[in-house]
Amino acid sequence: MRNVSQIIDGKRKIIKKPELLAPAGNLEKLKIAIIYGADAVFVGGKEFSLRSQASNFTLEDIKEAVEFASQYGAHIHVTCNIILHQDNLEGIQDYLQALDAIGVTAIIVADPYIMKIAKDMQLSLEVHVSTQLSTLNLKAIEFYKSMGMDRVVLGREVTYDDLKTIMEYAPVDVEYFIHGAMCIHYSGRCMLSNYLSRRDANRGGCSQSCRWYYDLYQNGKLMNQEGDMPFSMSSKDMSLIDHIGELIELGVNSFKIEGRMKSLHYIATVVSTYRKLIDAYCENPDQFIQDGSYRQELMKAANRALCHGFFYDHPSNEEQLFNLRDEHPTQEFVMRILEYDKQNKQAKIEQRNYFKVGDHIEIFSPNHPNLFFTVQKLYNKDKELIEVANHPMEILYIDVDLPLEVNDMGRKVSK
Repeated sequence: MRNVSQIIDGKRKIIKKPELLAPAGNLEKLKIAIIYGADAVFVGGKEFSLRSQASNFTLEDIKEAVEFASQYGAHIHVTCNIILHQDNLEGIQDYLQALDAIGVTAIIVADPYIMKIAKDMQLSLEVHVSTQLSTLNLKAIEFYKSMGMDRVVLGREVTYDDLKTIMEYAPVDVEYFIHGAMCIHYSGRCMLSNYLSRRDANRGGCSQSCRWYYDLYQNGKLMNQEGDMPFSMSSKDMSLIDHIGELIELGVNSFKIEGRMKSLHYIATVVSTYRKLIDAYCENPDQFIQDGSYRQELMKAANRALCHGFFYDHPSNEEQLFNLRDEHPTQEFVMRILEYDKQNKQAKIEQRNYFKVGDHIEIFSPNHPNLFFTVQKLYNKDKELIEVANHPMEILYIDVDLPLEVNDMGRKVSK
């Protein structure tokens, strides 16, 4: 395996810490991802990108993202990962040149033509092979190396045993998914959406047809029994929260979180949880204890049921949802801290969901442990006492004697 650690002051420490790569569907989510600990963020541009339903970034947005990220030493990756049709060819060189001039660190690419011209143009940015190409083996990685690619994003179907071999010999950086939705087909090769809704999954229009409800027929006879739920092919989401140490020891270069269309609360929760876990493990790997607290923290965001994906080999029926949706937040995101007056012990907040005086709040942060308080006094923007916060995005004030910080977030919890 790659040398990832060394003895420092008599204690083994990880010296090759993996990049934590987060998703963002808009500038607000991007900034929160970086504030909460992402080393890099991947975004989609208005052109040549999948996830057409996300609030994709204009060039001006990408420029602002790069400038913000640079303040934190973070990087911006831009997805250029559609499979090009003939009518997509125009303008690609100009777009890549603009991304390079802005200072984007890397583009994520699926079409060989974009790979070739990006290298022929001798751009400063890196070219990463998208997971859309379902790279699952070392020989394919060596092929992309011969094309000048800088990194390969592995398909979600790579098992841990295969990953060990890949990381022993990989000639380029390797990016590996650690959290997010699973595709019911091989990553990037599903045509179900095309056939059922005429929306091309490989050009940004996936309608997630696998998650629809279906009746089952055999020889023309409806097989659903009375009272049965309709059939769905949806997989549970993948989370490797219990295996991060093993992956760090392999020397994986980048850990990728999926979810450009996820909420602000989800991004903050998931990024901060993996950030704290990675840092704790790297600081003292031999004494690190995985006590379940990190998984418990993940479940405070809106999640579908979790599984290990292909980590142990092929998933079984236990990794499928079938007719179960099972998506629910265990704690509701209610506030974001905009300012904190230490002298008066009062926070200025941006309200996100309904809460009221008497509710119990958990504050989570990128910089300090979780804190708890009960809402005693709540004020509107004119500093008038109110009992209920029920207008989303309203600016309010709340008395709280805790060391809060800007961009901390609050969840409503059951005591």
